[in-house]
Amino acid sequence: MIDYEKGGTLKWQRDIEARLREPEMRINKETRPSAKLSYARVSVQKACYVLDAIRGKDVQTALGILTYNPRYASSVLKKLLESAIANAENNNGMSAENLYIAECYANKGPTMKRIQPRAQGRAYRIEKRTSHITIVLDER
Repeated sequence: MIDYEKGGTLKWQRDIEARLREPEMRINKETRPSAKLSYARVSVQKACYVLDAIRGKDVQTALGILTYNPRYASSVLKKLLESAIANAENNNGMSAENLYIAECYANKGPTMKRIQPRAQGRAYRIEKRTSHITIVLDER
């Protein structure tokens, strides 16, 4: 049986076409400065509360928000934002005054599973969630 996809082409033909386009995709790679923190010991939901507060803001305002935000995730994100600013200045030659947060998001990381002993020999599972946080900057 022949495996046709949408458009009448064979599946293996589409795979070959995609592989031929890969070098073009590498050349057109995004040049906006960014910083990524993998395996941060904060859940995605808790990180998103802070990320929503700084999304779209200029860098100086975002640093002020993160400095005085009482949540744990804000201290982690402050270091990440400072790293992204340093990347923009050193790698891309951008000025920190013109930068703003174009994108910021948190993706789910692996969950560490731990055991909490309970009464009568039972054991409750504790899930210590991690996340991968990314901040992308751009110039105005």
